[in-house]
Amino acid sequence: MENEEQVRVNIGILGAGTWGIALARMLANSGHGVTVWSALPEEIAELASTRRQKNLPGMVIPDGVRFTTDIAEACGGREVLLFAVPSVYVRATARAAAPHIARGQIVVDVAKGMEPDTLMTMTQVIRDELDRNGAPQVALVALSGPTHAEEVAQDLPTTIVSACPDLAVARRVQDVFMNTCMRVYTNEDILGVELCGAVKNIIALAAGISTGLGYGDNAKAALITRGIVEITRLGVAMGCRSQTFSGLAGLGDLIVTATSRHSRNNRCGQLIGQGVPPKEAVRQIGMVVEGIHALAATRQLAARYGVSMPITEAVDAILNRGADPREVVLGLMNREKTSENEG
Repeated sequence: MENEEQVRVNIGILGAGTWGIALARMLANSGHGVTVWSALPEEIAELASTRRQKNLPGMVIPDGVRFTTDIAEACGGREVLLFAVPSVYVRATARAAAPHIARGQIVVDVAKGMEPDTLMTMTQVIRDELDRNGAPQVALVALSGPTHAEEVAQDLPTTIVSACPDLAVARRVQDVFMNTCMRVYTNEDILGVELCGAVKNIIALAAGISTGLGYGDNAKAALITRGIVEITRLGVAMGCRSQTFSGLAGLGDLIVTATSRHSRNNRCGQLIGQGVPPKEAVRQIGMVVEGIHALAATRQLAARYGVSMPITEAVDAILNRGADPREVVLGLMNREKTSENEG
């Protein structure tokens, strides 16, 4: 897995969940210096002593990975700073990191979501918080794609997208993260890539609900296909490139999130489809279900840009308005006839 041609880079990772730790292991095995931060002392103590992440069974964390609860230590002297906390904690983490950010530092976000109140993507949230706190200018990158931590932790072949309007920065991140198991592509459409990462979780919830109701592969294929239409429709209305949505961050990530047993959103949807109340379903998953948090912002953006998103509305009706899933599906099937080739 090691790439001898790579230049060693010092990397700080903010967040010690499955994705942060899987990436920490991968980057350390590629020869980079890695320090992982968490605000939870007990989490850091367990990781440091056991060298294992409880939700990544079988994976051993290399001895070279360092752990800290001192965010100044995690940020200081790092060429790349990686945000790997759940979307709901990105703003608070950016606020805490702001005093320790260096000018020109590359800040990479791997959280997928949108902020309900501001409708900002995660890199926009980070930029906003750094600006509010007087941090120097940094280069922001969204790293997103069909990437389950459970498979990256096993060195299974994976692809991802490094998105930044500054292509030189996107390529720098590409160089850092690429190895024999992780192939990295670049994309200048950072907004499109981030929209894909947030909204695909909603469609994955829908696919899970469908499975939980006992519907088959035909229904799942329809939800994935029409789901990417919804996401593309919104993204194009917001000025994004249509090609982004048929790429890895769009269709690729939607497929894996809507079909994989590793997907929290898919599993949560299945429980809801089987009759488990949404709050209890989330409790049983035991980790953040990002699609639920993305619903409010996505619906507001759809209204703002005049975009029809019937699957998204259906998921919201089930999760937030107590609608019966079977009745909602019937409503989707009985909508007014239309053409697949819109416009």
